[in-house]
Amino acid sequence: MQFKHPEILWALFLLVIPILIHLFQLRRFTKTPFTNVAMLQKVVSESRKSNTLKKWLLLLTRLLLLAAIIIAFAQPFTSATTALMEKETVVYLDDSFSMQAKNNGISLLEKAVQGFIKNIDEETEFSLFTNEKTYNNIRVGDIRNTLLSLPYSYKQLDLNEIGLKAASLFSQSNSSIKNLIVVSDFQERMASGNSSMDSTLSAYFVPMQPREVQNVSIDSVFVDDGLNEQAMLQVFLSGGNENEVLPISLYNNDELIAKTAAKFKSDGGAKVEFTIPVNEALNGRLSIIDNALGYDNQFYFNINSKEKIKVLAISESNSDYLNRLFRSDEFDFQKYALNQLDYSNLDNQNVVILDDLSTIPSSLQNILRTFKNDGGTLIIVPAIDSDIQSYNSLLSSLSAAQLLERITSDAQLTNITFDHPLYRDVFEREVTNFQYPSVKEYFKIQTSLPLALSLDGGDIFLAGENGLYIFGVPLALKNSNFINSPLIVPTFYNMAQTSLQVPKPYQTLGASSTVDISVQIGNDDILEVSKEGYEFIPLQQTFPNRVRLTFDQNPTEDGIYSIRQNGQAVQNISFNYPRTESQLNYLDIGILANVNTIDSIPELFEYLKAENNITAYWKWFVILALLLALIEVLIQKFVT
Repeated sequence: MQFKHPEILWALFLLVIPILIHLFQLRRFTKTPFTNVAMLQKVVSESRKSNTLKKWLLLLTRLLLLAAIIIAFAQPFTSATTALMEKETVVYLDDSFSMQAKNNGISLLEKAVQGFIKNIDEETEFSLFTNEKTYNNIRVGDIRNTLLSLPYSYKQLDLNEIGLKAASLFSQSNSSIKNLIVVSDFQERMASGNSSMDSTLSAYFVPMQPREVQNVSIDSVFVDDGLNEQAMLQVFLSGGNENEVLPISLYNNDELIAKTAAKFKSDGGAKVEFTIPVNEALNGRLSIIDNALGYDNQFYFNINSKEKIKVLAISESNSDYLNRLFRSDEFDFQKYALNQLDYSNLDNQNVVILDDLSTIPSSLQNILRTFKNDGGTLIIVPAIDSDIQSYNSLLSSLSAAQLLERITSDAQLTNITFDHPLYRDVFEREVTNFQYPSVKEYFKIQTSLPLALSLDGGDIFLAGENGLYIFGVPLALKNSNFINSPLIVPTFYNMAQTSLQVPKPYQTLGASSTVDISVQIGNDDILEVSKEGYEFIPLQQTFPNRVRLTFDQNPTEDGIYSIRQNGQAVQNISFNYPRTESQLNYLDIGILANVNTIDSIPELFEYLKAENNITAYWKWFVILALLLALIEVLIQKFVT
């Protein structure tokens, strides 16, 4: 037994006082003469015995009465060893999209919020965080309305991140009990590496599970322009049952323009195709009806009028391989001999190719430096008889690169850097039996630019990134058969594509993306991005003939956004939530270390209440004191 005010127990020493009074109390008797002394002597003896018993009973009763009152004021109680320790509570509430799944007609997030609000004590102070928001040292009354209207998030913290975030919200005290409550559906992706909780925390995991774990999702789209006036829109879905048929609708803005049905295969995937016009703007929205998660039932994309990439080649070569490479509708290609070049044409170009030039005049070098610094892409293909000094004069001002010497020796292109940005999406797998081009003469290059292609001796065939690409091999047909190799197409195509970051049909929220908008703006002007009253200004970099926009933290909602200049729409851009929440695969939390699993929120708070329960006994001692007072009255009345 423990006491709330143990110092009051010192008053028990006062019980000595009535004992002393009882032991040393002296009574005087008055002598009264009677005729029959013998008979009275017997009566006096019996009366003294009864008196002594009554006094002892009264003494005992009064001692117990006084002791009961003193103990009652000391407030005795019993409790668990942890009940009296200081407690800190931090709650992680998972508000990710997978918590949209329903159980008995209510979403898991709504069920978790309602259970938490109903069961936590109004006076309990705690900290709470979600995947994006943090509330520190609050009571439930402070955030009740906020929790009831909590939006879903496309972000998801893993278990390690949850532990680190919780540790930052707890105090540094070693004497307090730190309770971490994690309320989530515990998707498999939350586990990363060693996901055990810190042993210094008392971690309580409350899993929220839906009735149905099947969810159909629109995963991605792909636009195949084709060769005719019609393009093919391919839509990929996942999560369906084999042979299940699900209607899917295609809208342009709010106008329904097509509808078909997706039939799922044994792996749960489906592919549907829509025919759409070529070179017509389309603000597309795909829609399905699915009773599981709602966020992935819509998919936004847009097709803007295509902006051609402007490519200018300064060439002394008789070969027409560049004309053949850049003749598609994606490029505006021009080719000039050095002595016919109008330098003013370079200002409006996205890509400049120096092809088979023997020398690079100083005047051209100055313009090319400005072109490259303004964000243009420069591709350098040397001639066999190149003036190394003039090339190095240009290269030294653009990057740490130098042509060292010309080597006359047969060699083969044998190594492709598959993770280089030029080839990252070209090959499905690393190719080992590729028909590699051959080389008769090449230049040794000293550079810090990343290697894209190399010869069998390790010398550079092609190096470069971020708008500067240098060939170490002259591509004249008499020197190399590279221009007849299939590898030349993705090489030059991707180098040109990097010069203008044309918006894709859609972007993914949370993933950093860069797009180029072909507009000219003043030094004090900016481009804005907006959708239905939601407006923000992205990070932007201005070049002479375009503006580069970078999207990272914004926007936070999916949909089709308008890029505006001075209030006028320039073009549109679409964003979709990442589909990582769509696969409802749940983690076995029983394998995690240092974790207590509780089946429901009410059960959790009942458990915590029992851990904190204190049984007080002072009322019983007050009742005992009243009973002893009654017993004293009875002794006084009936014991003679």
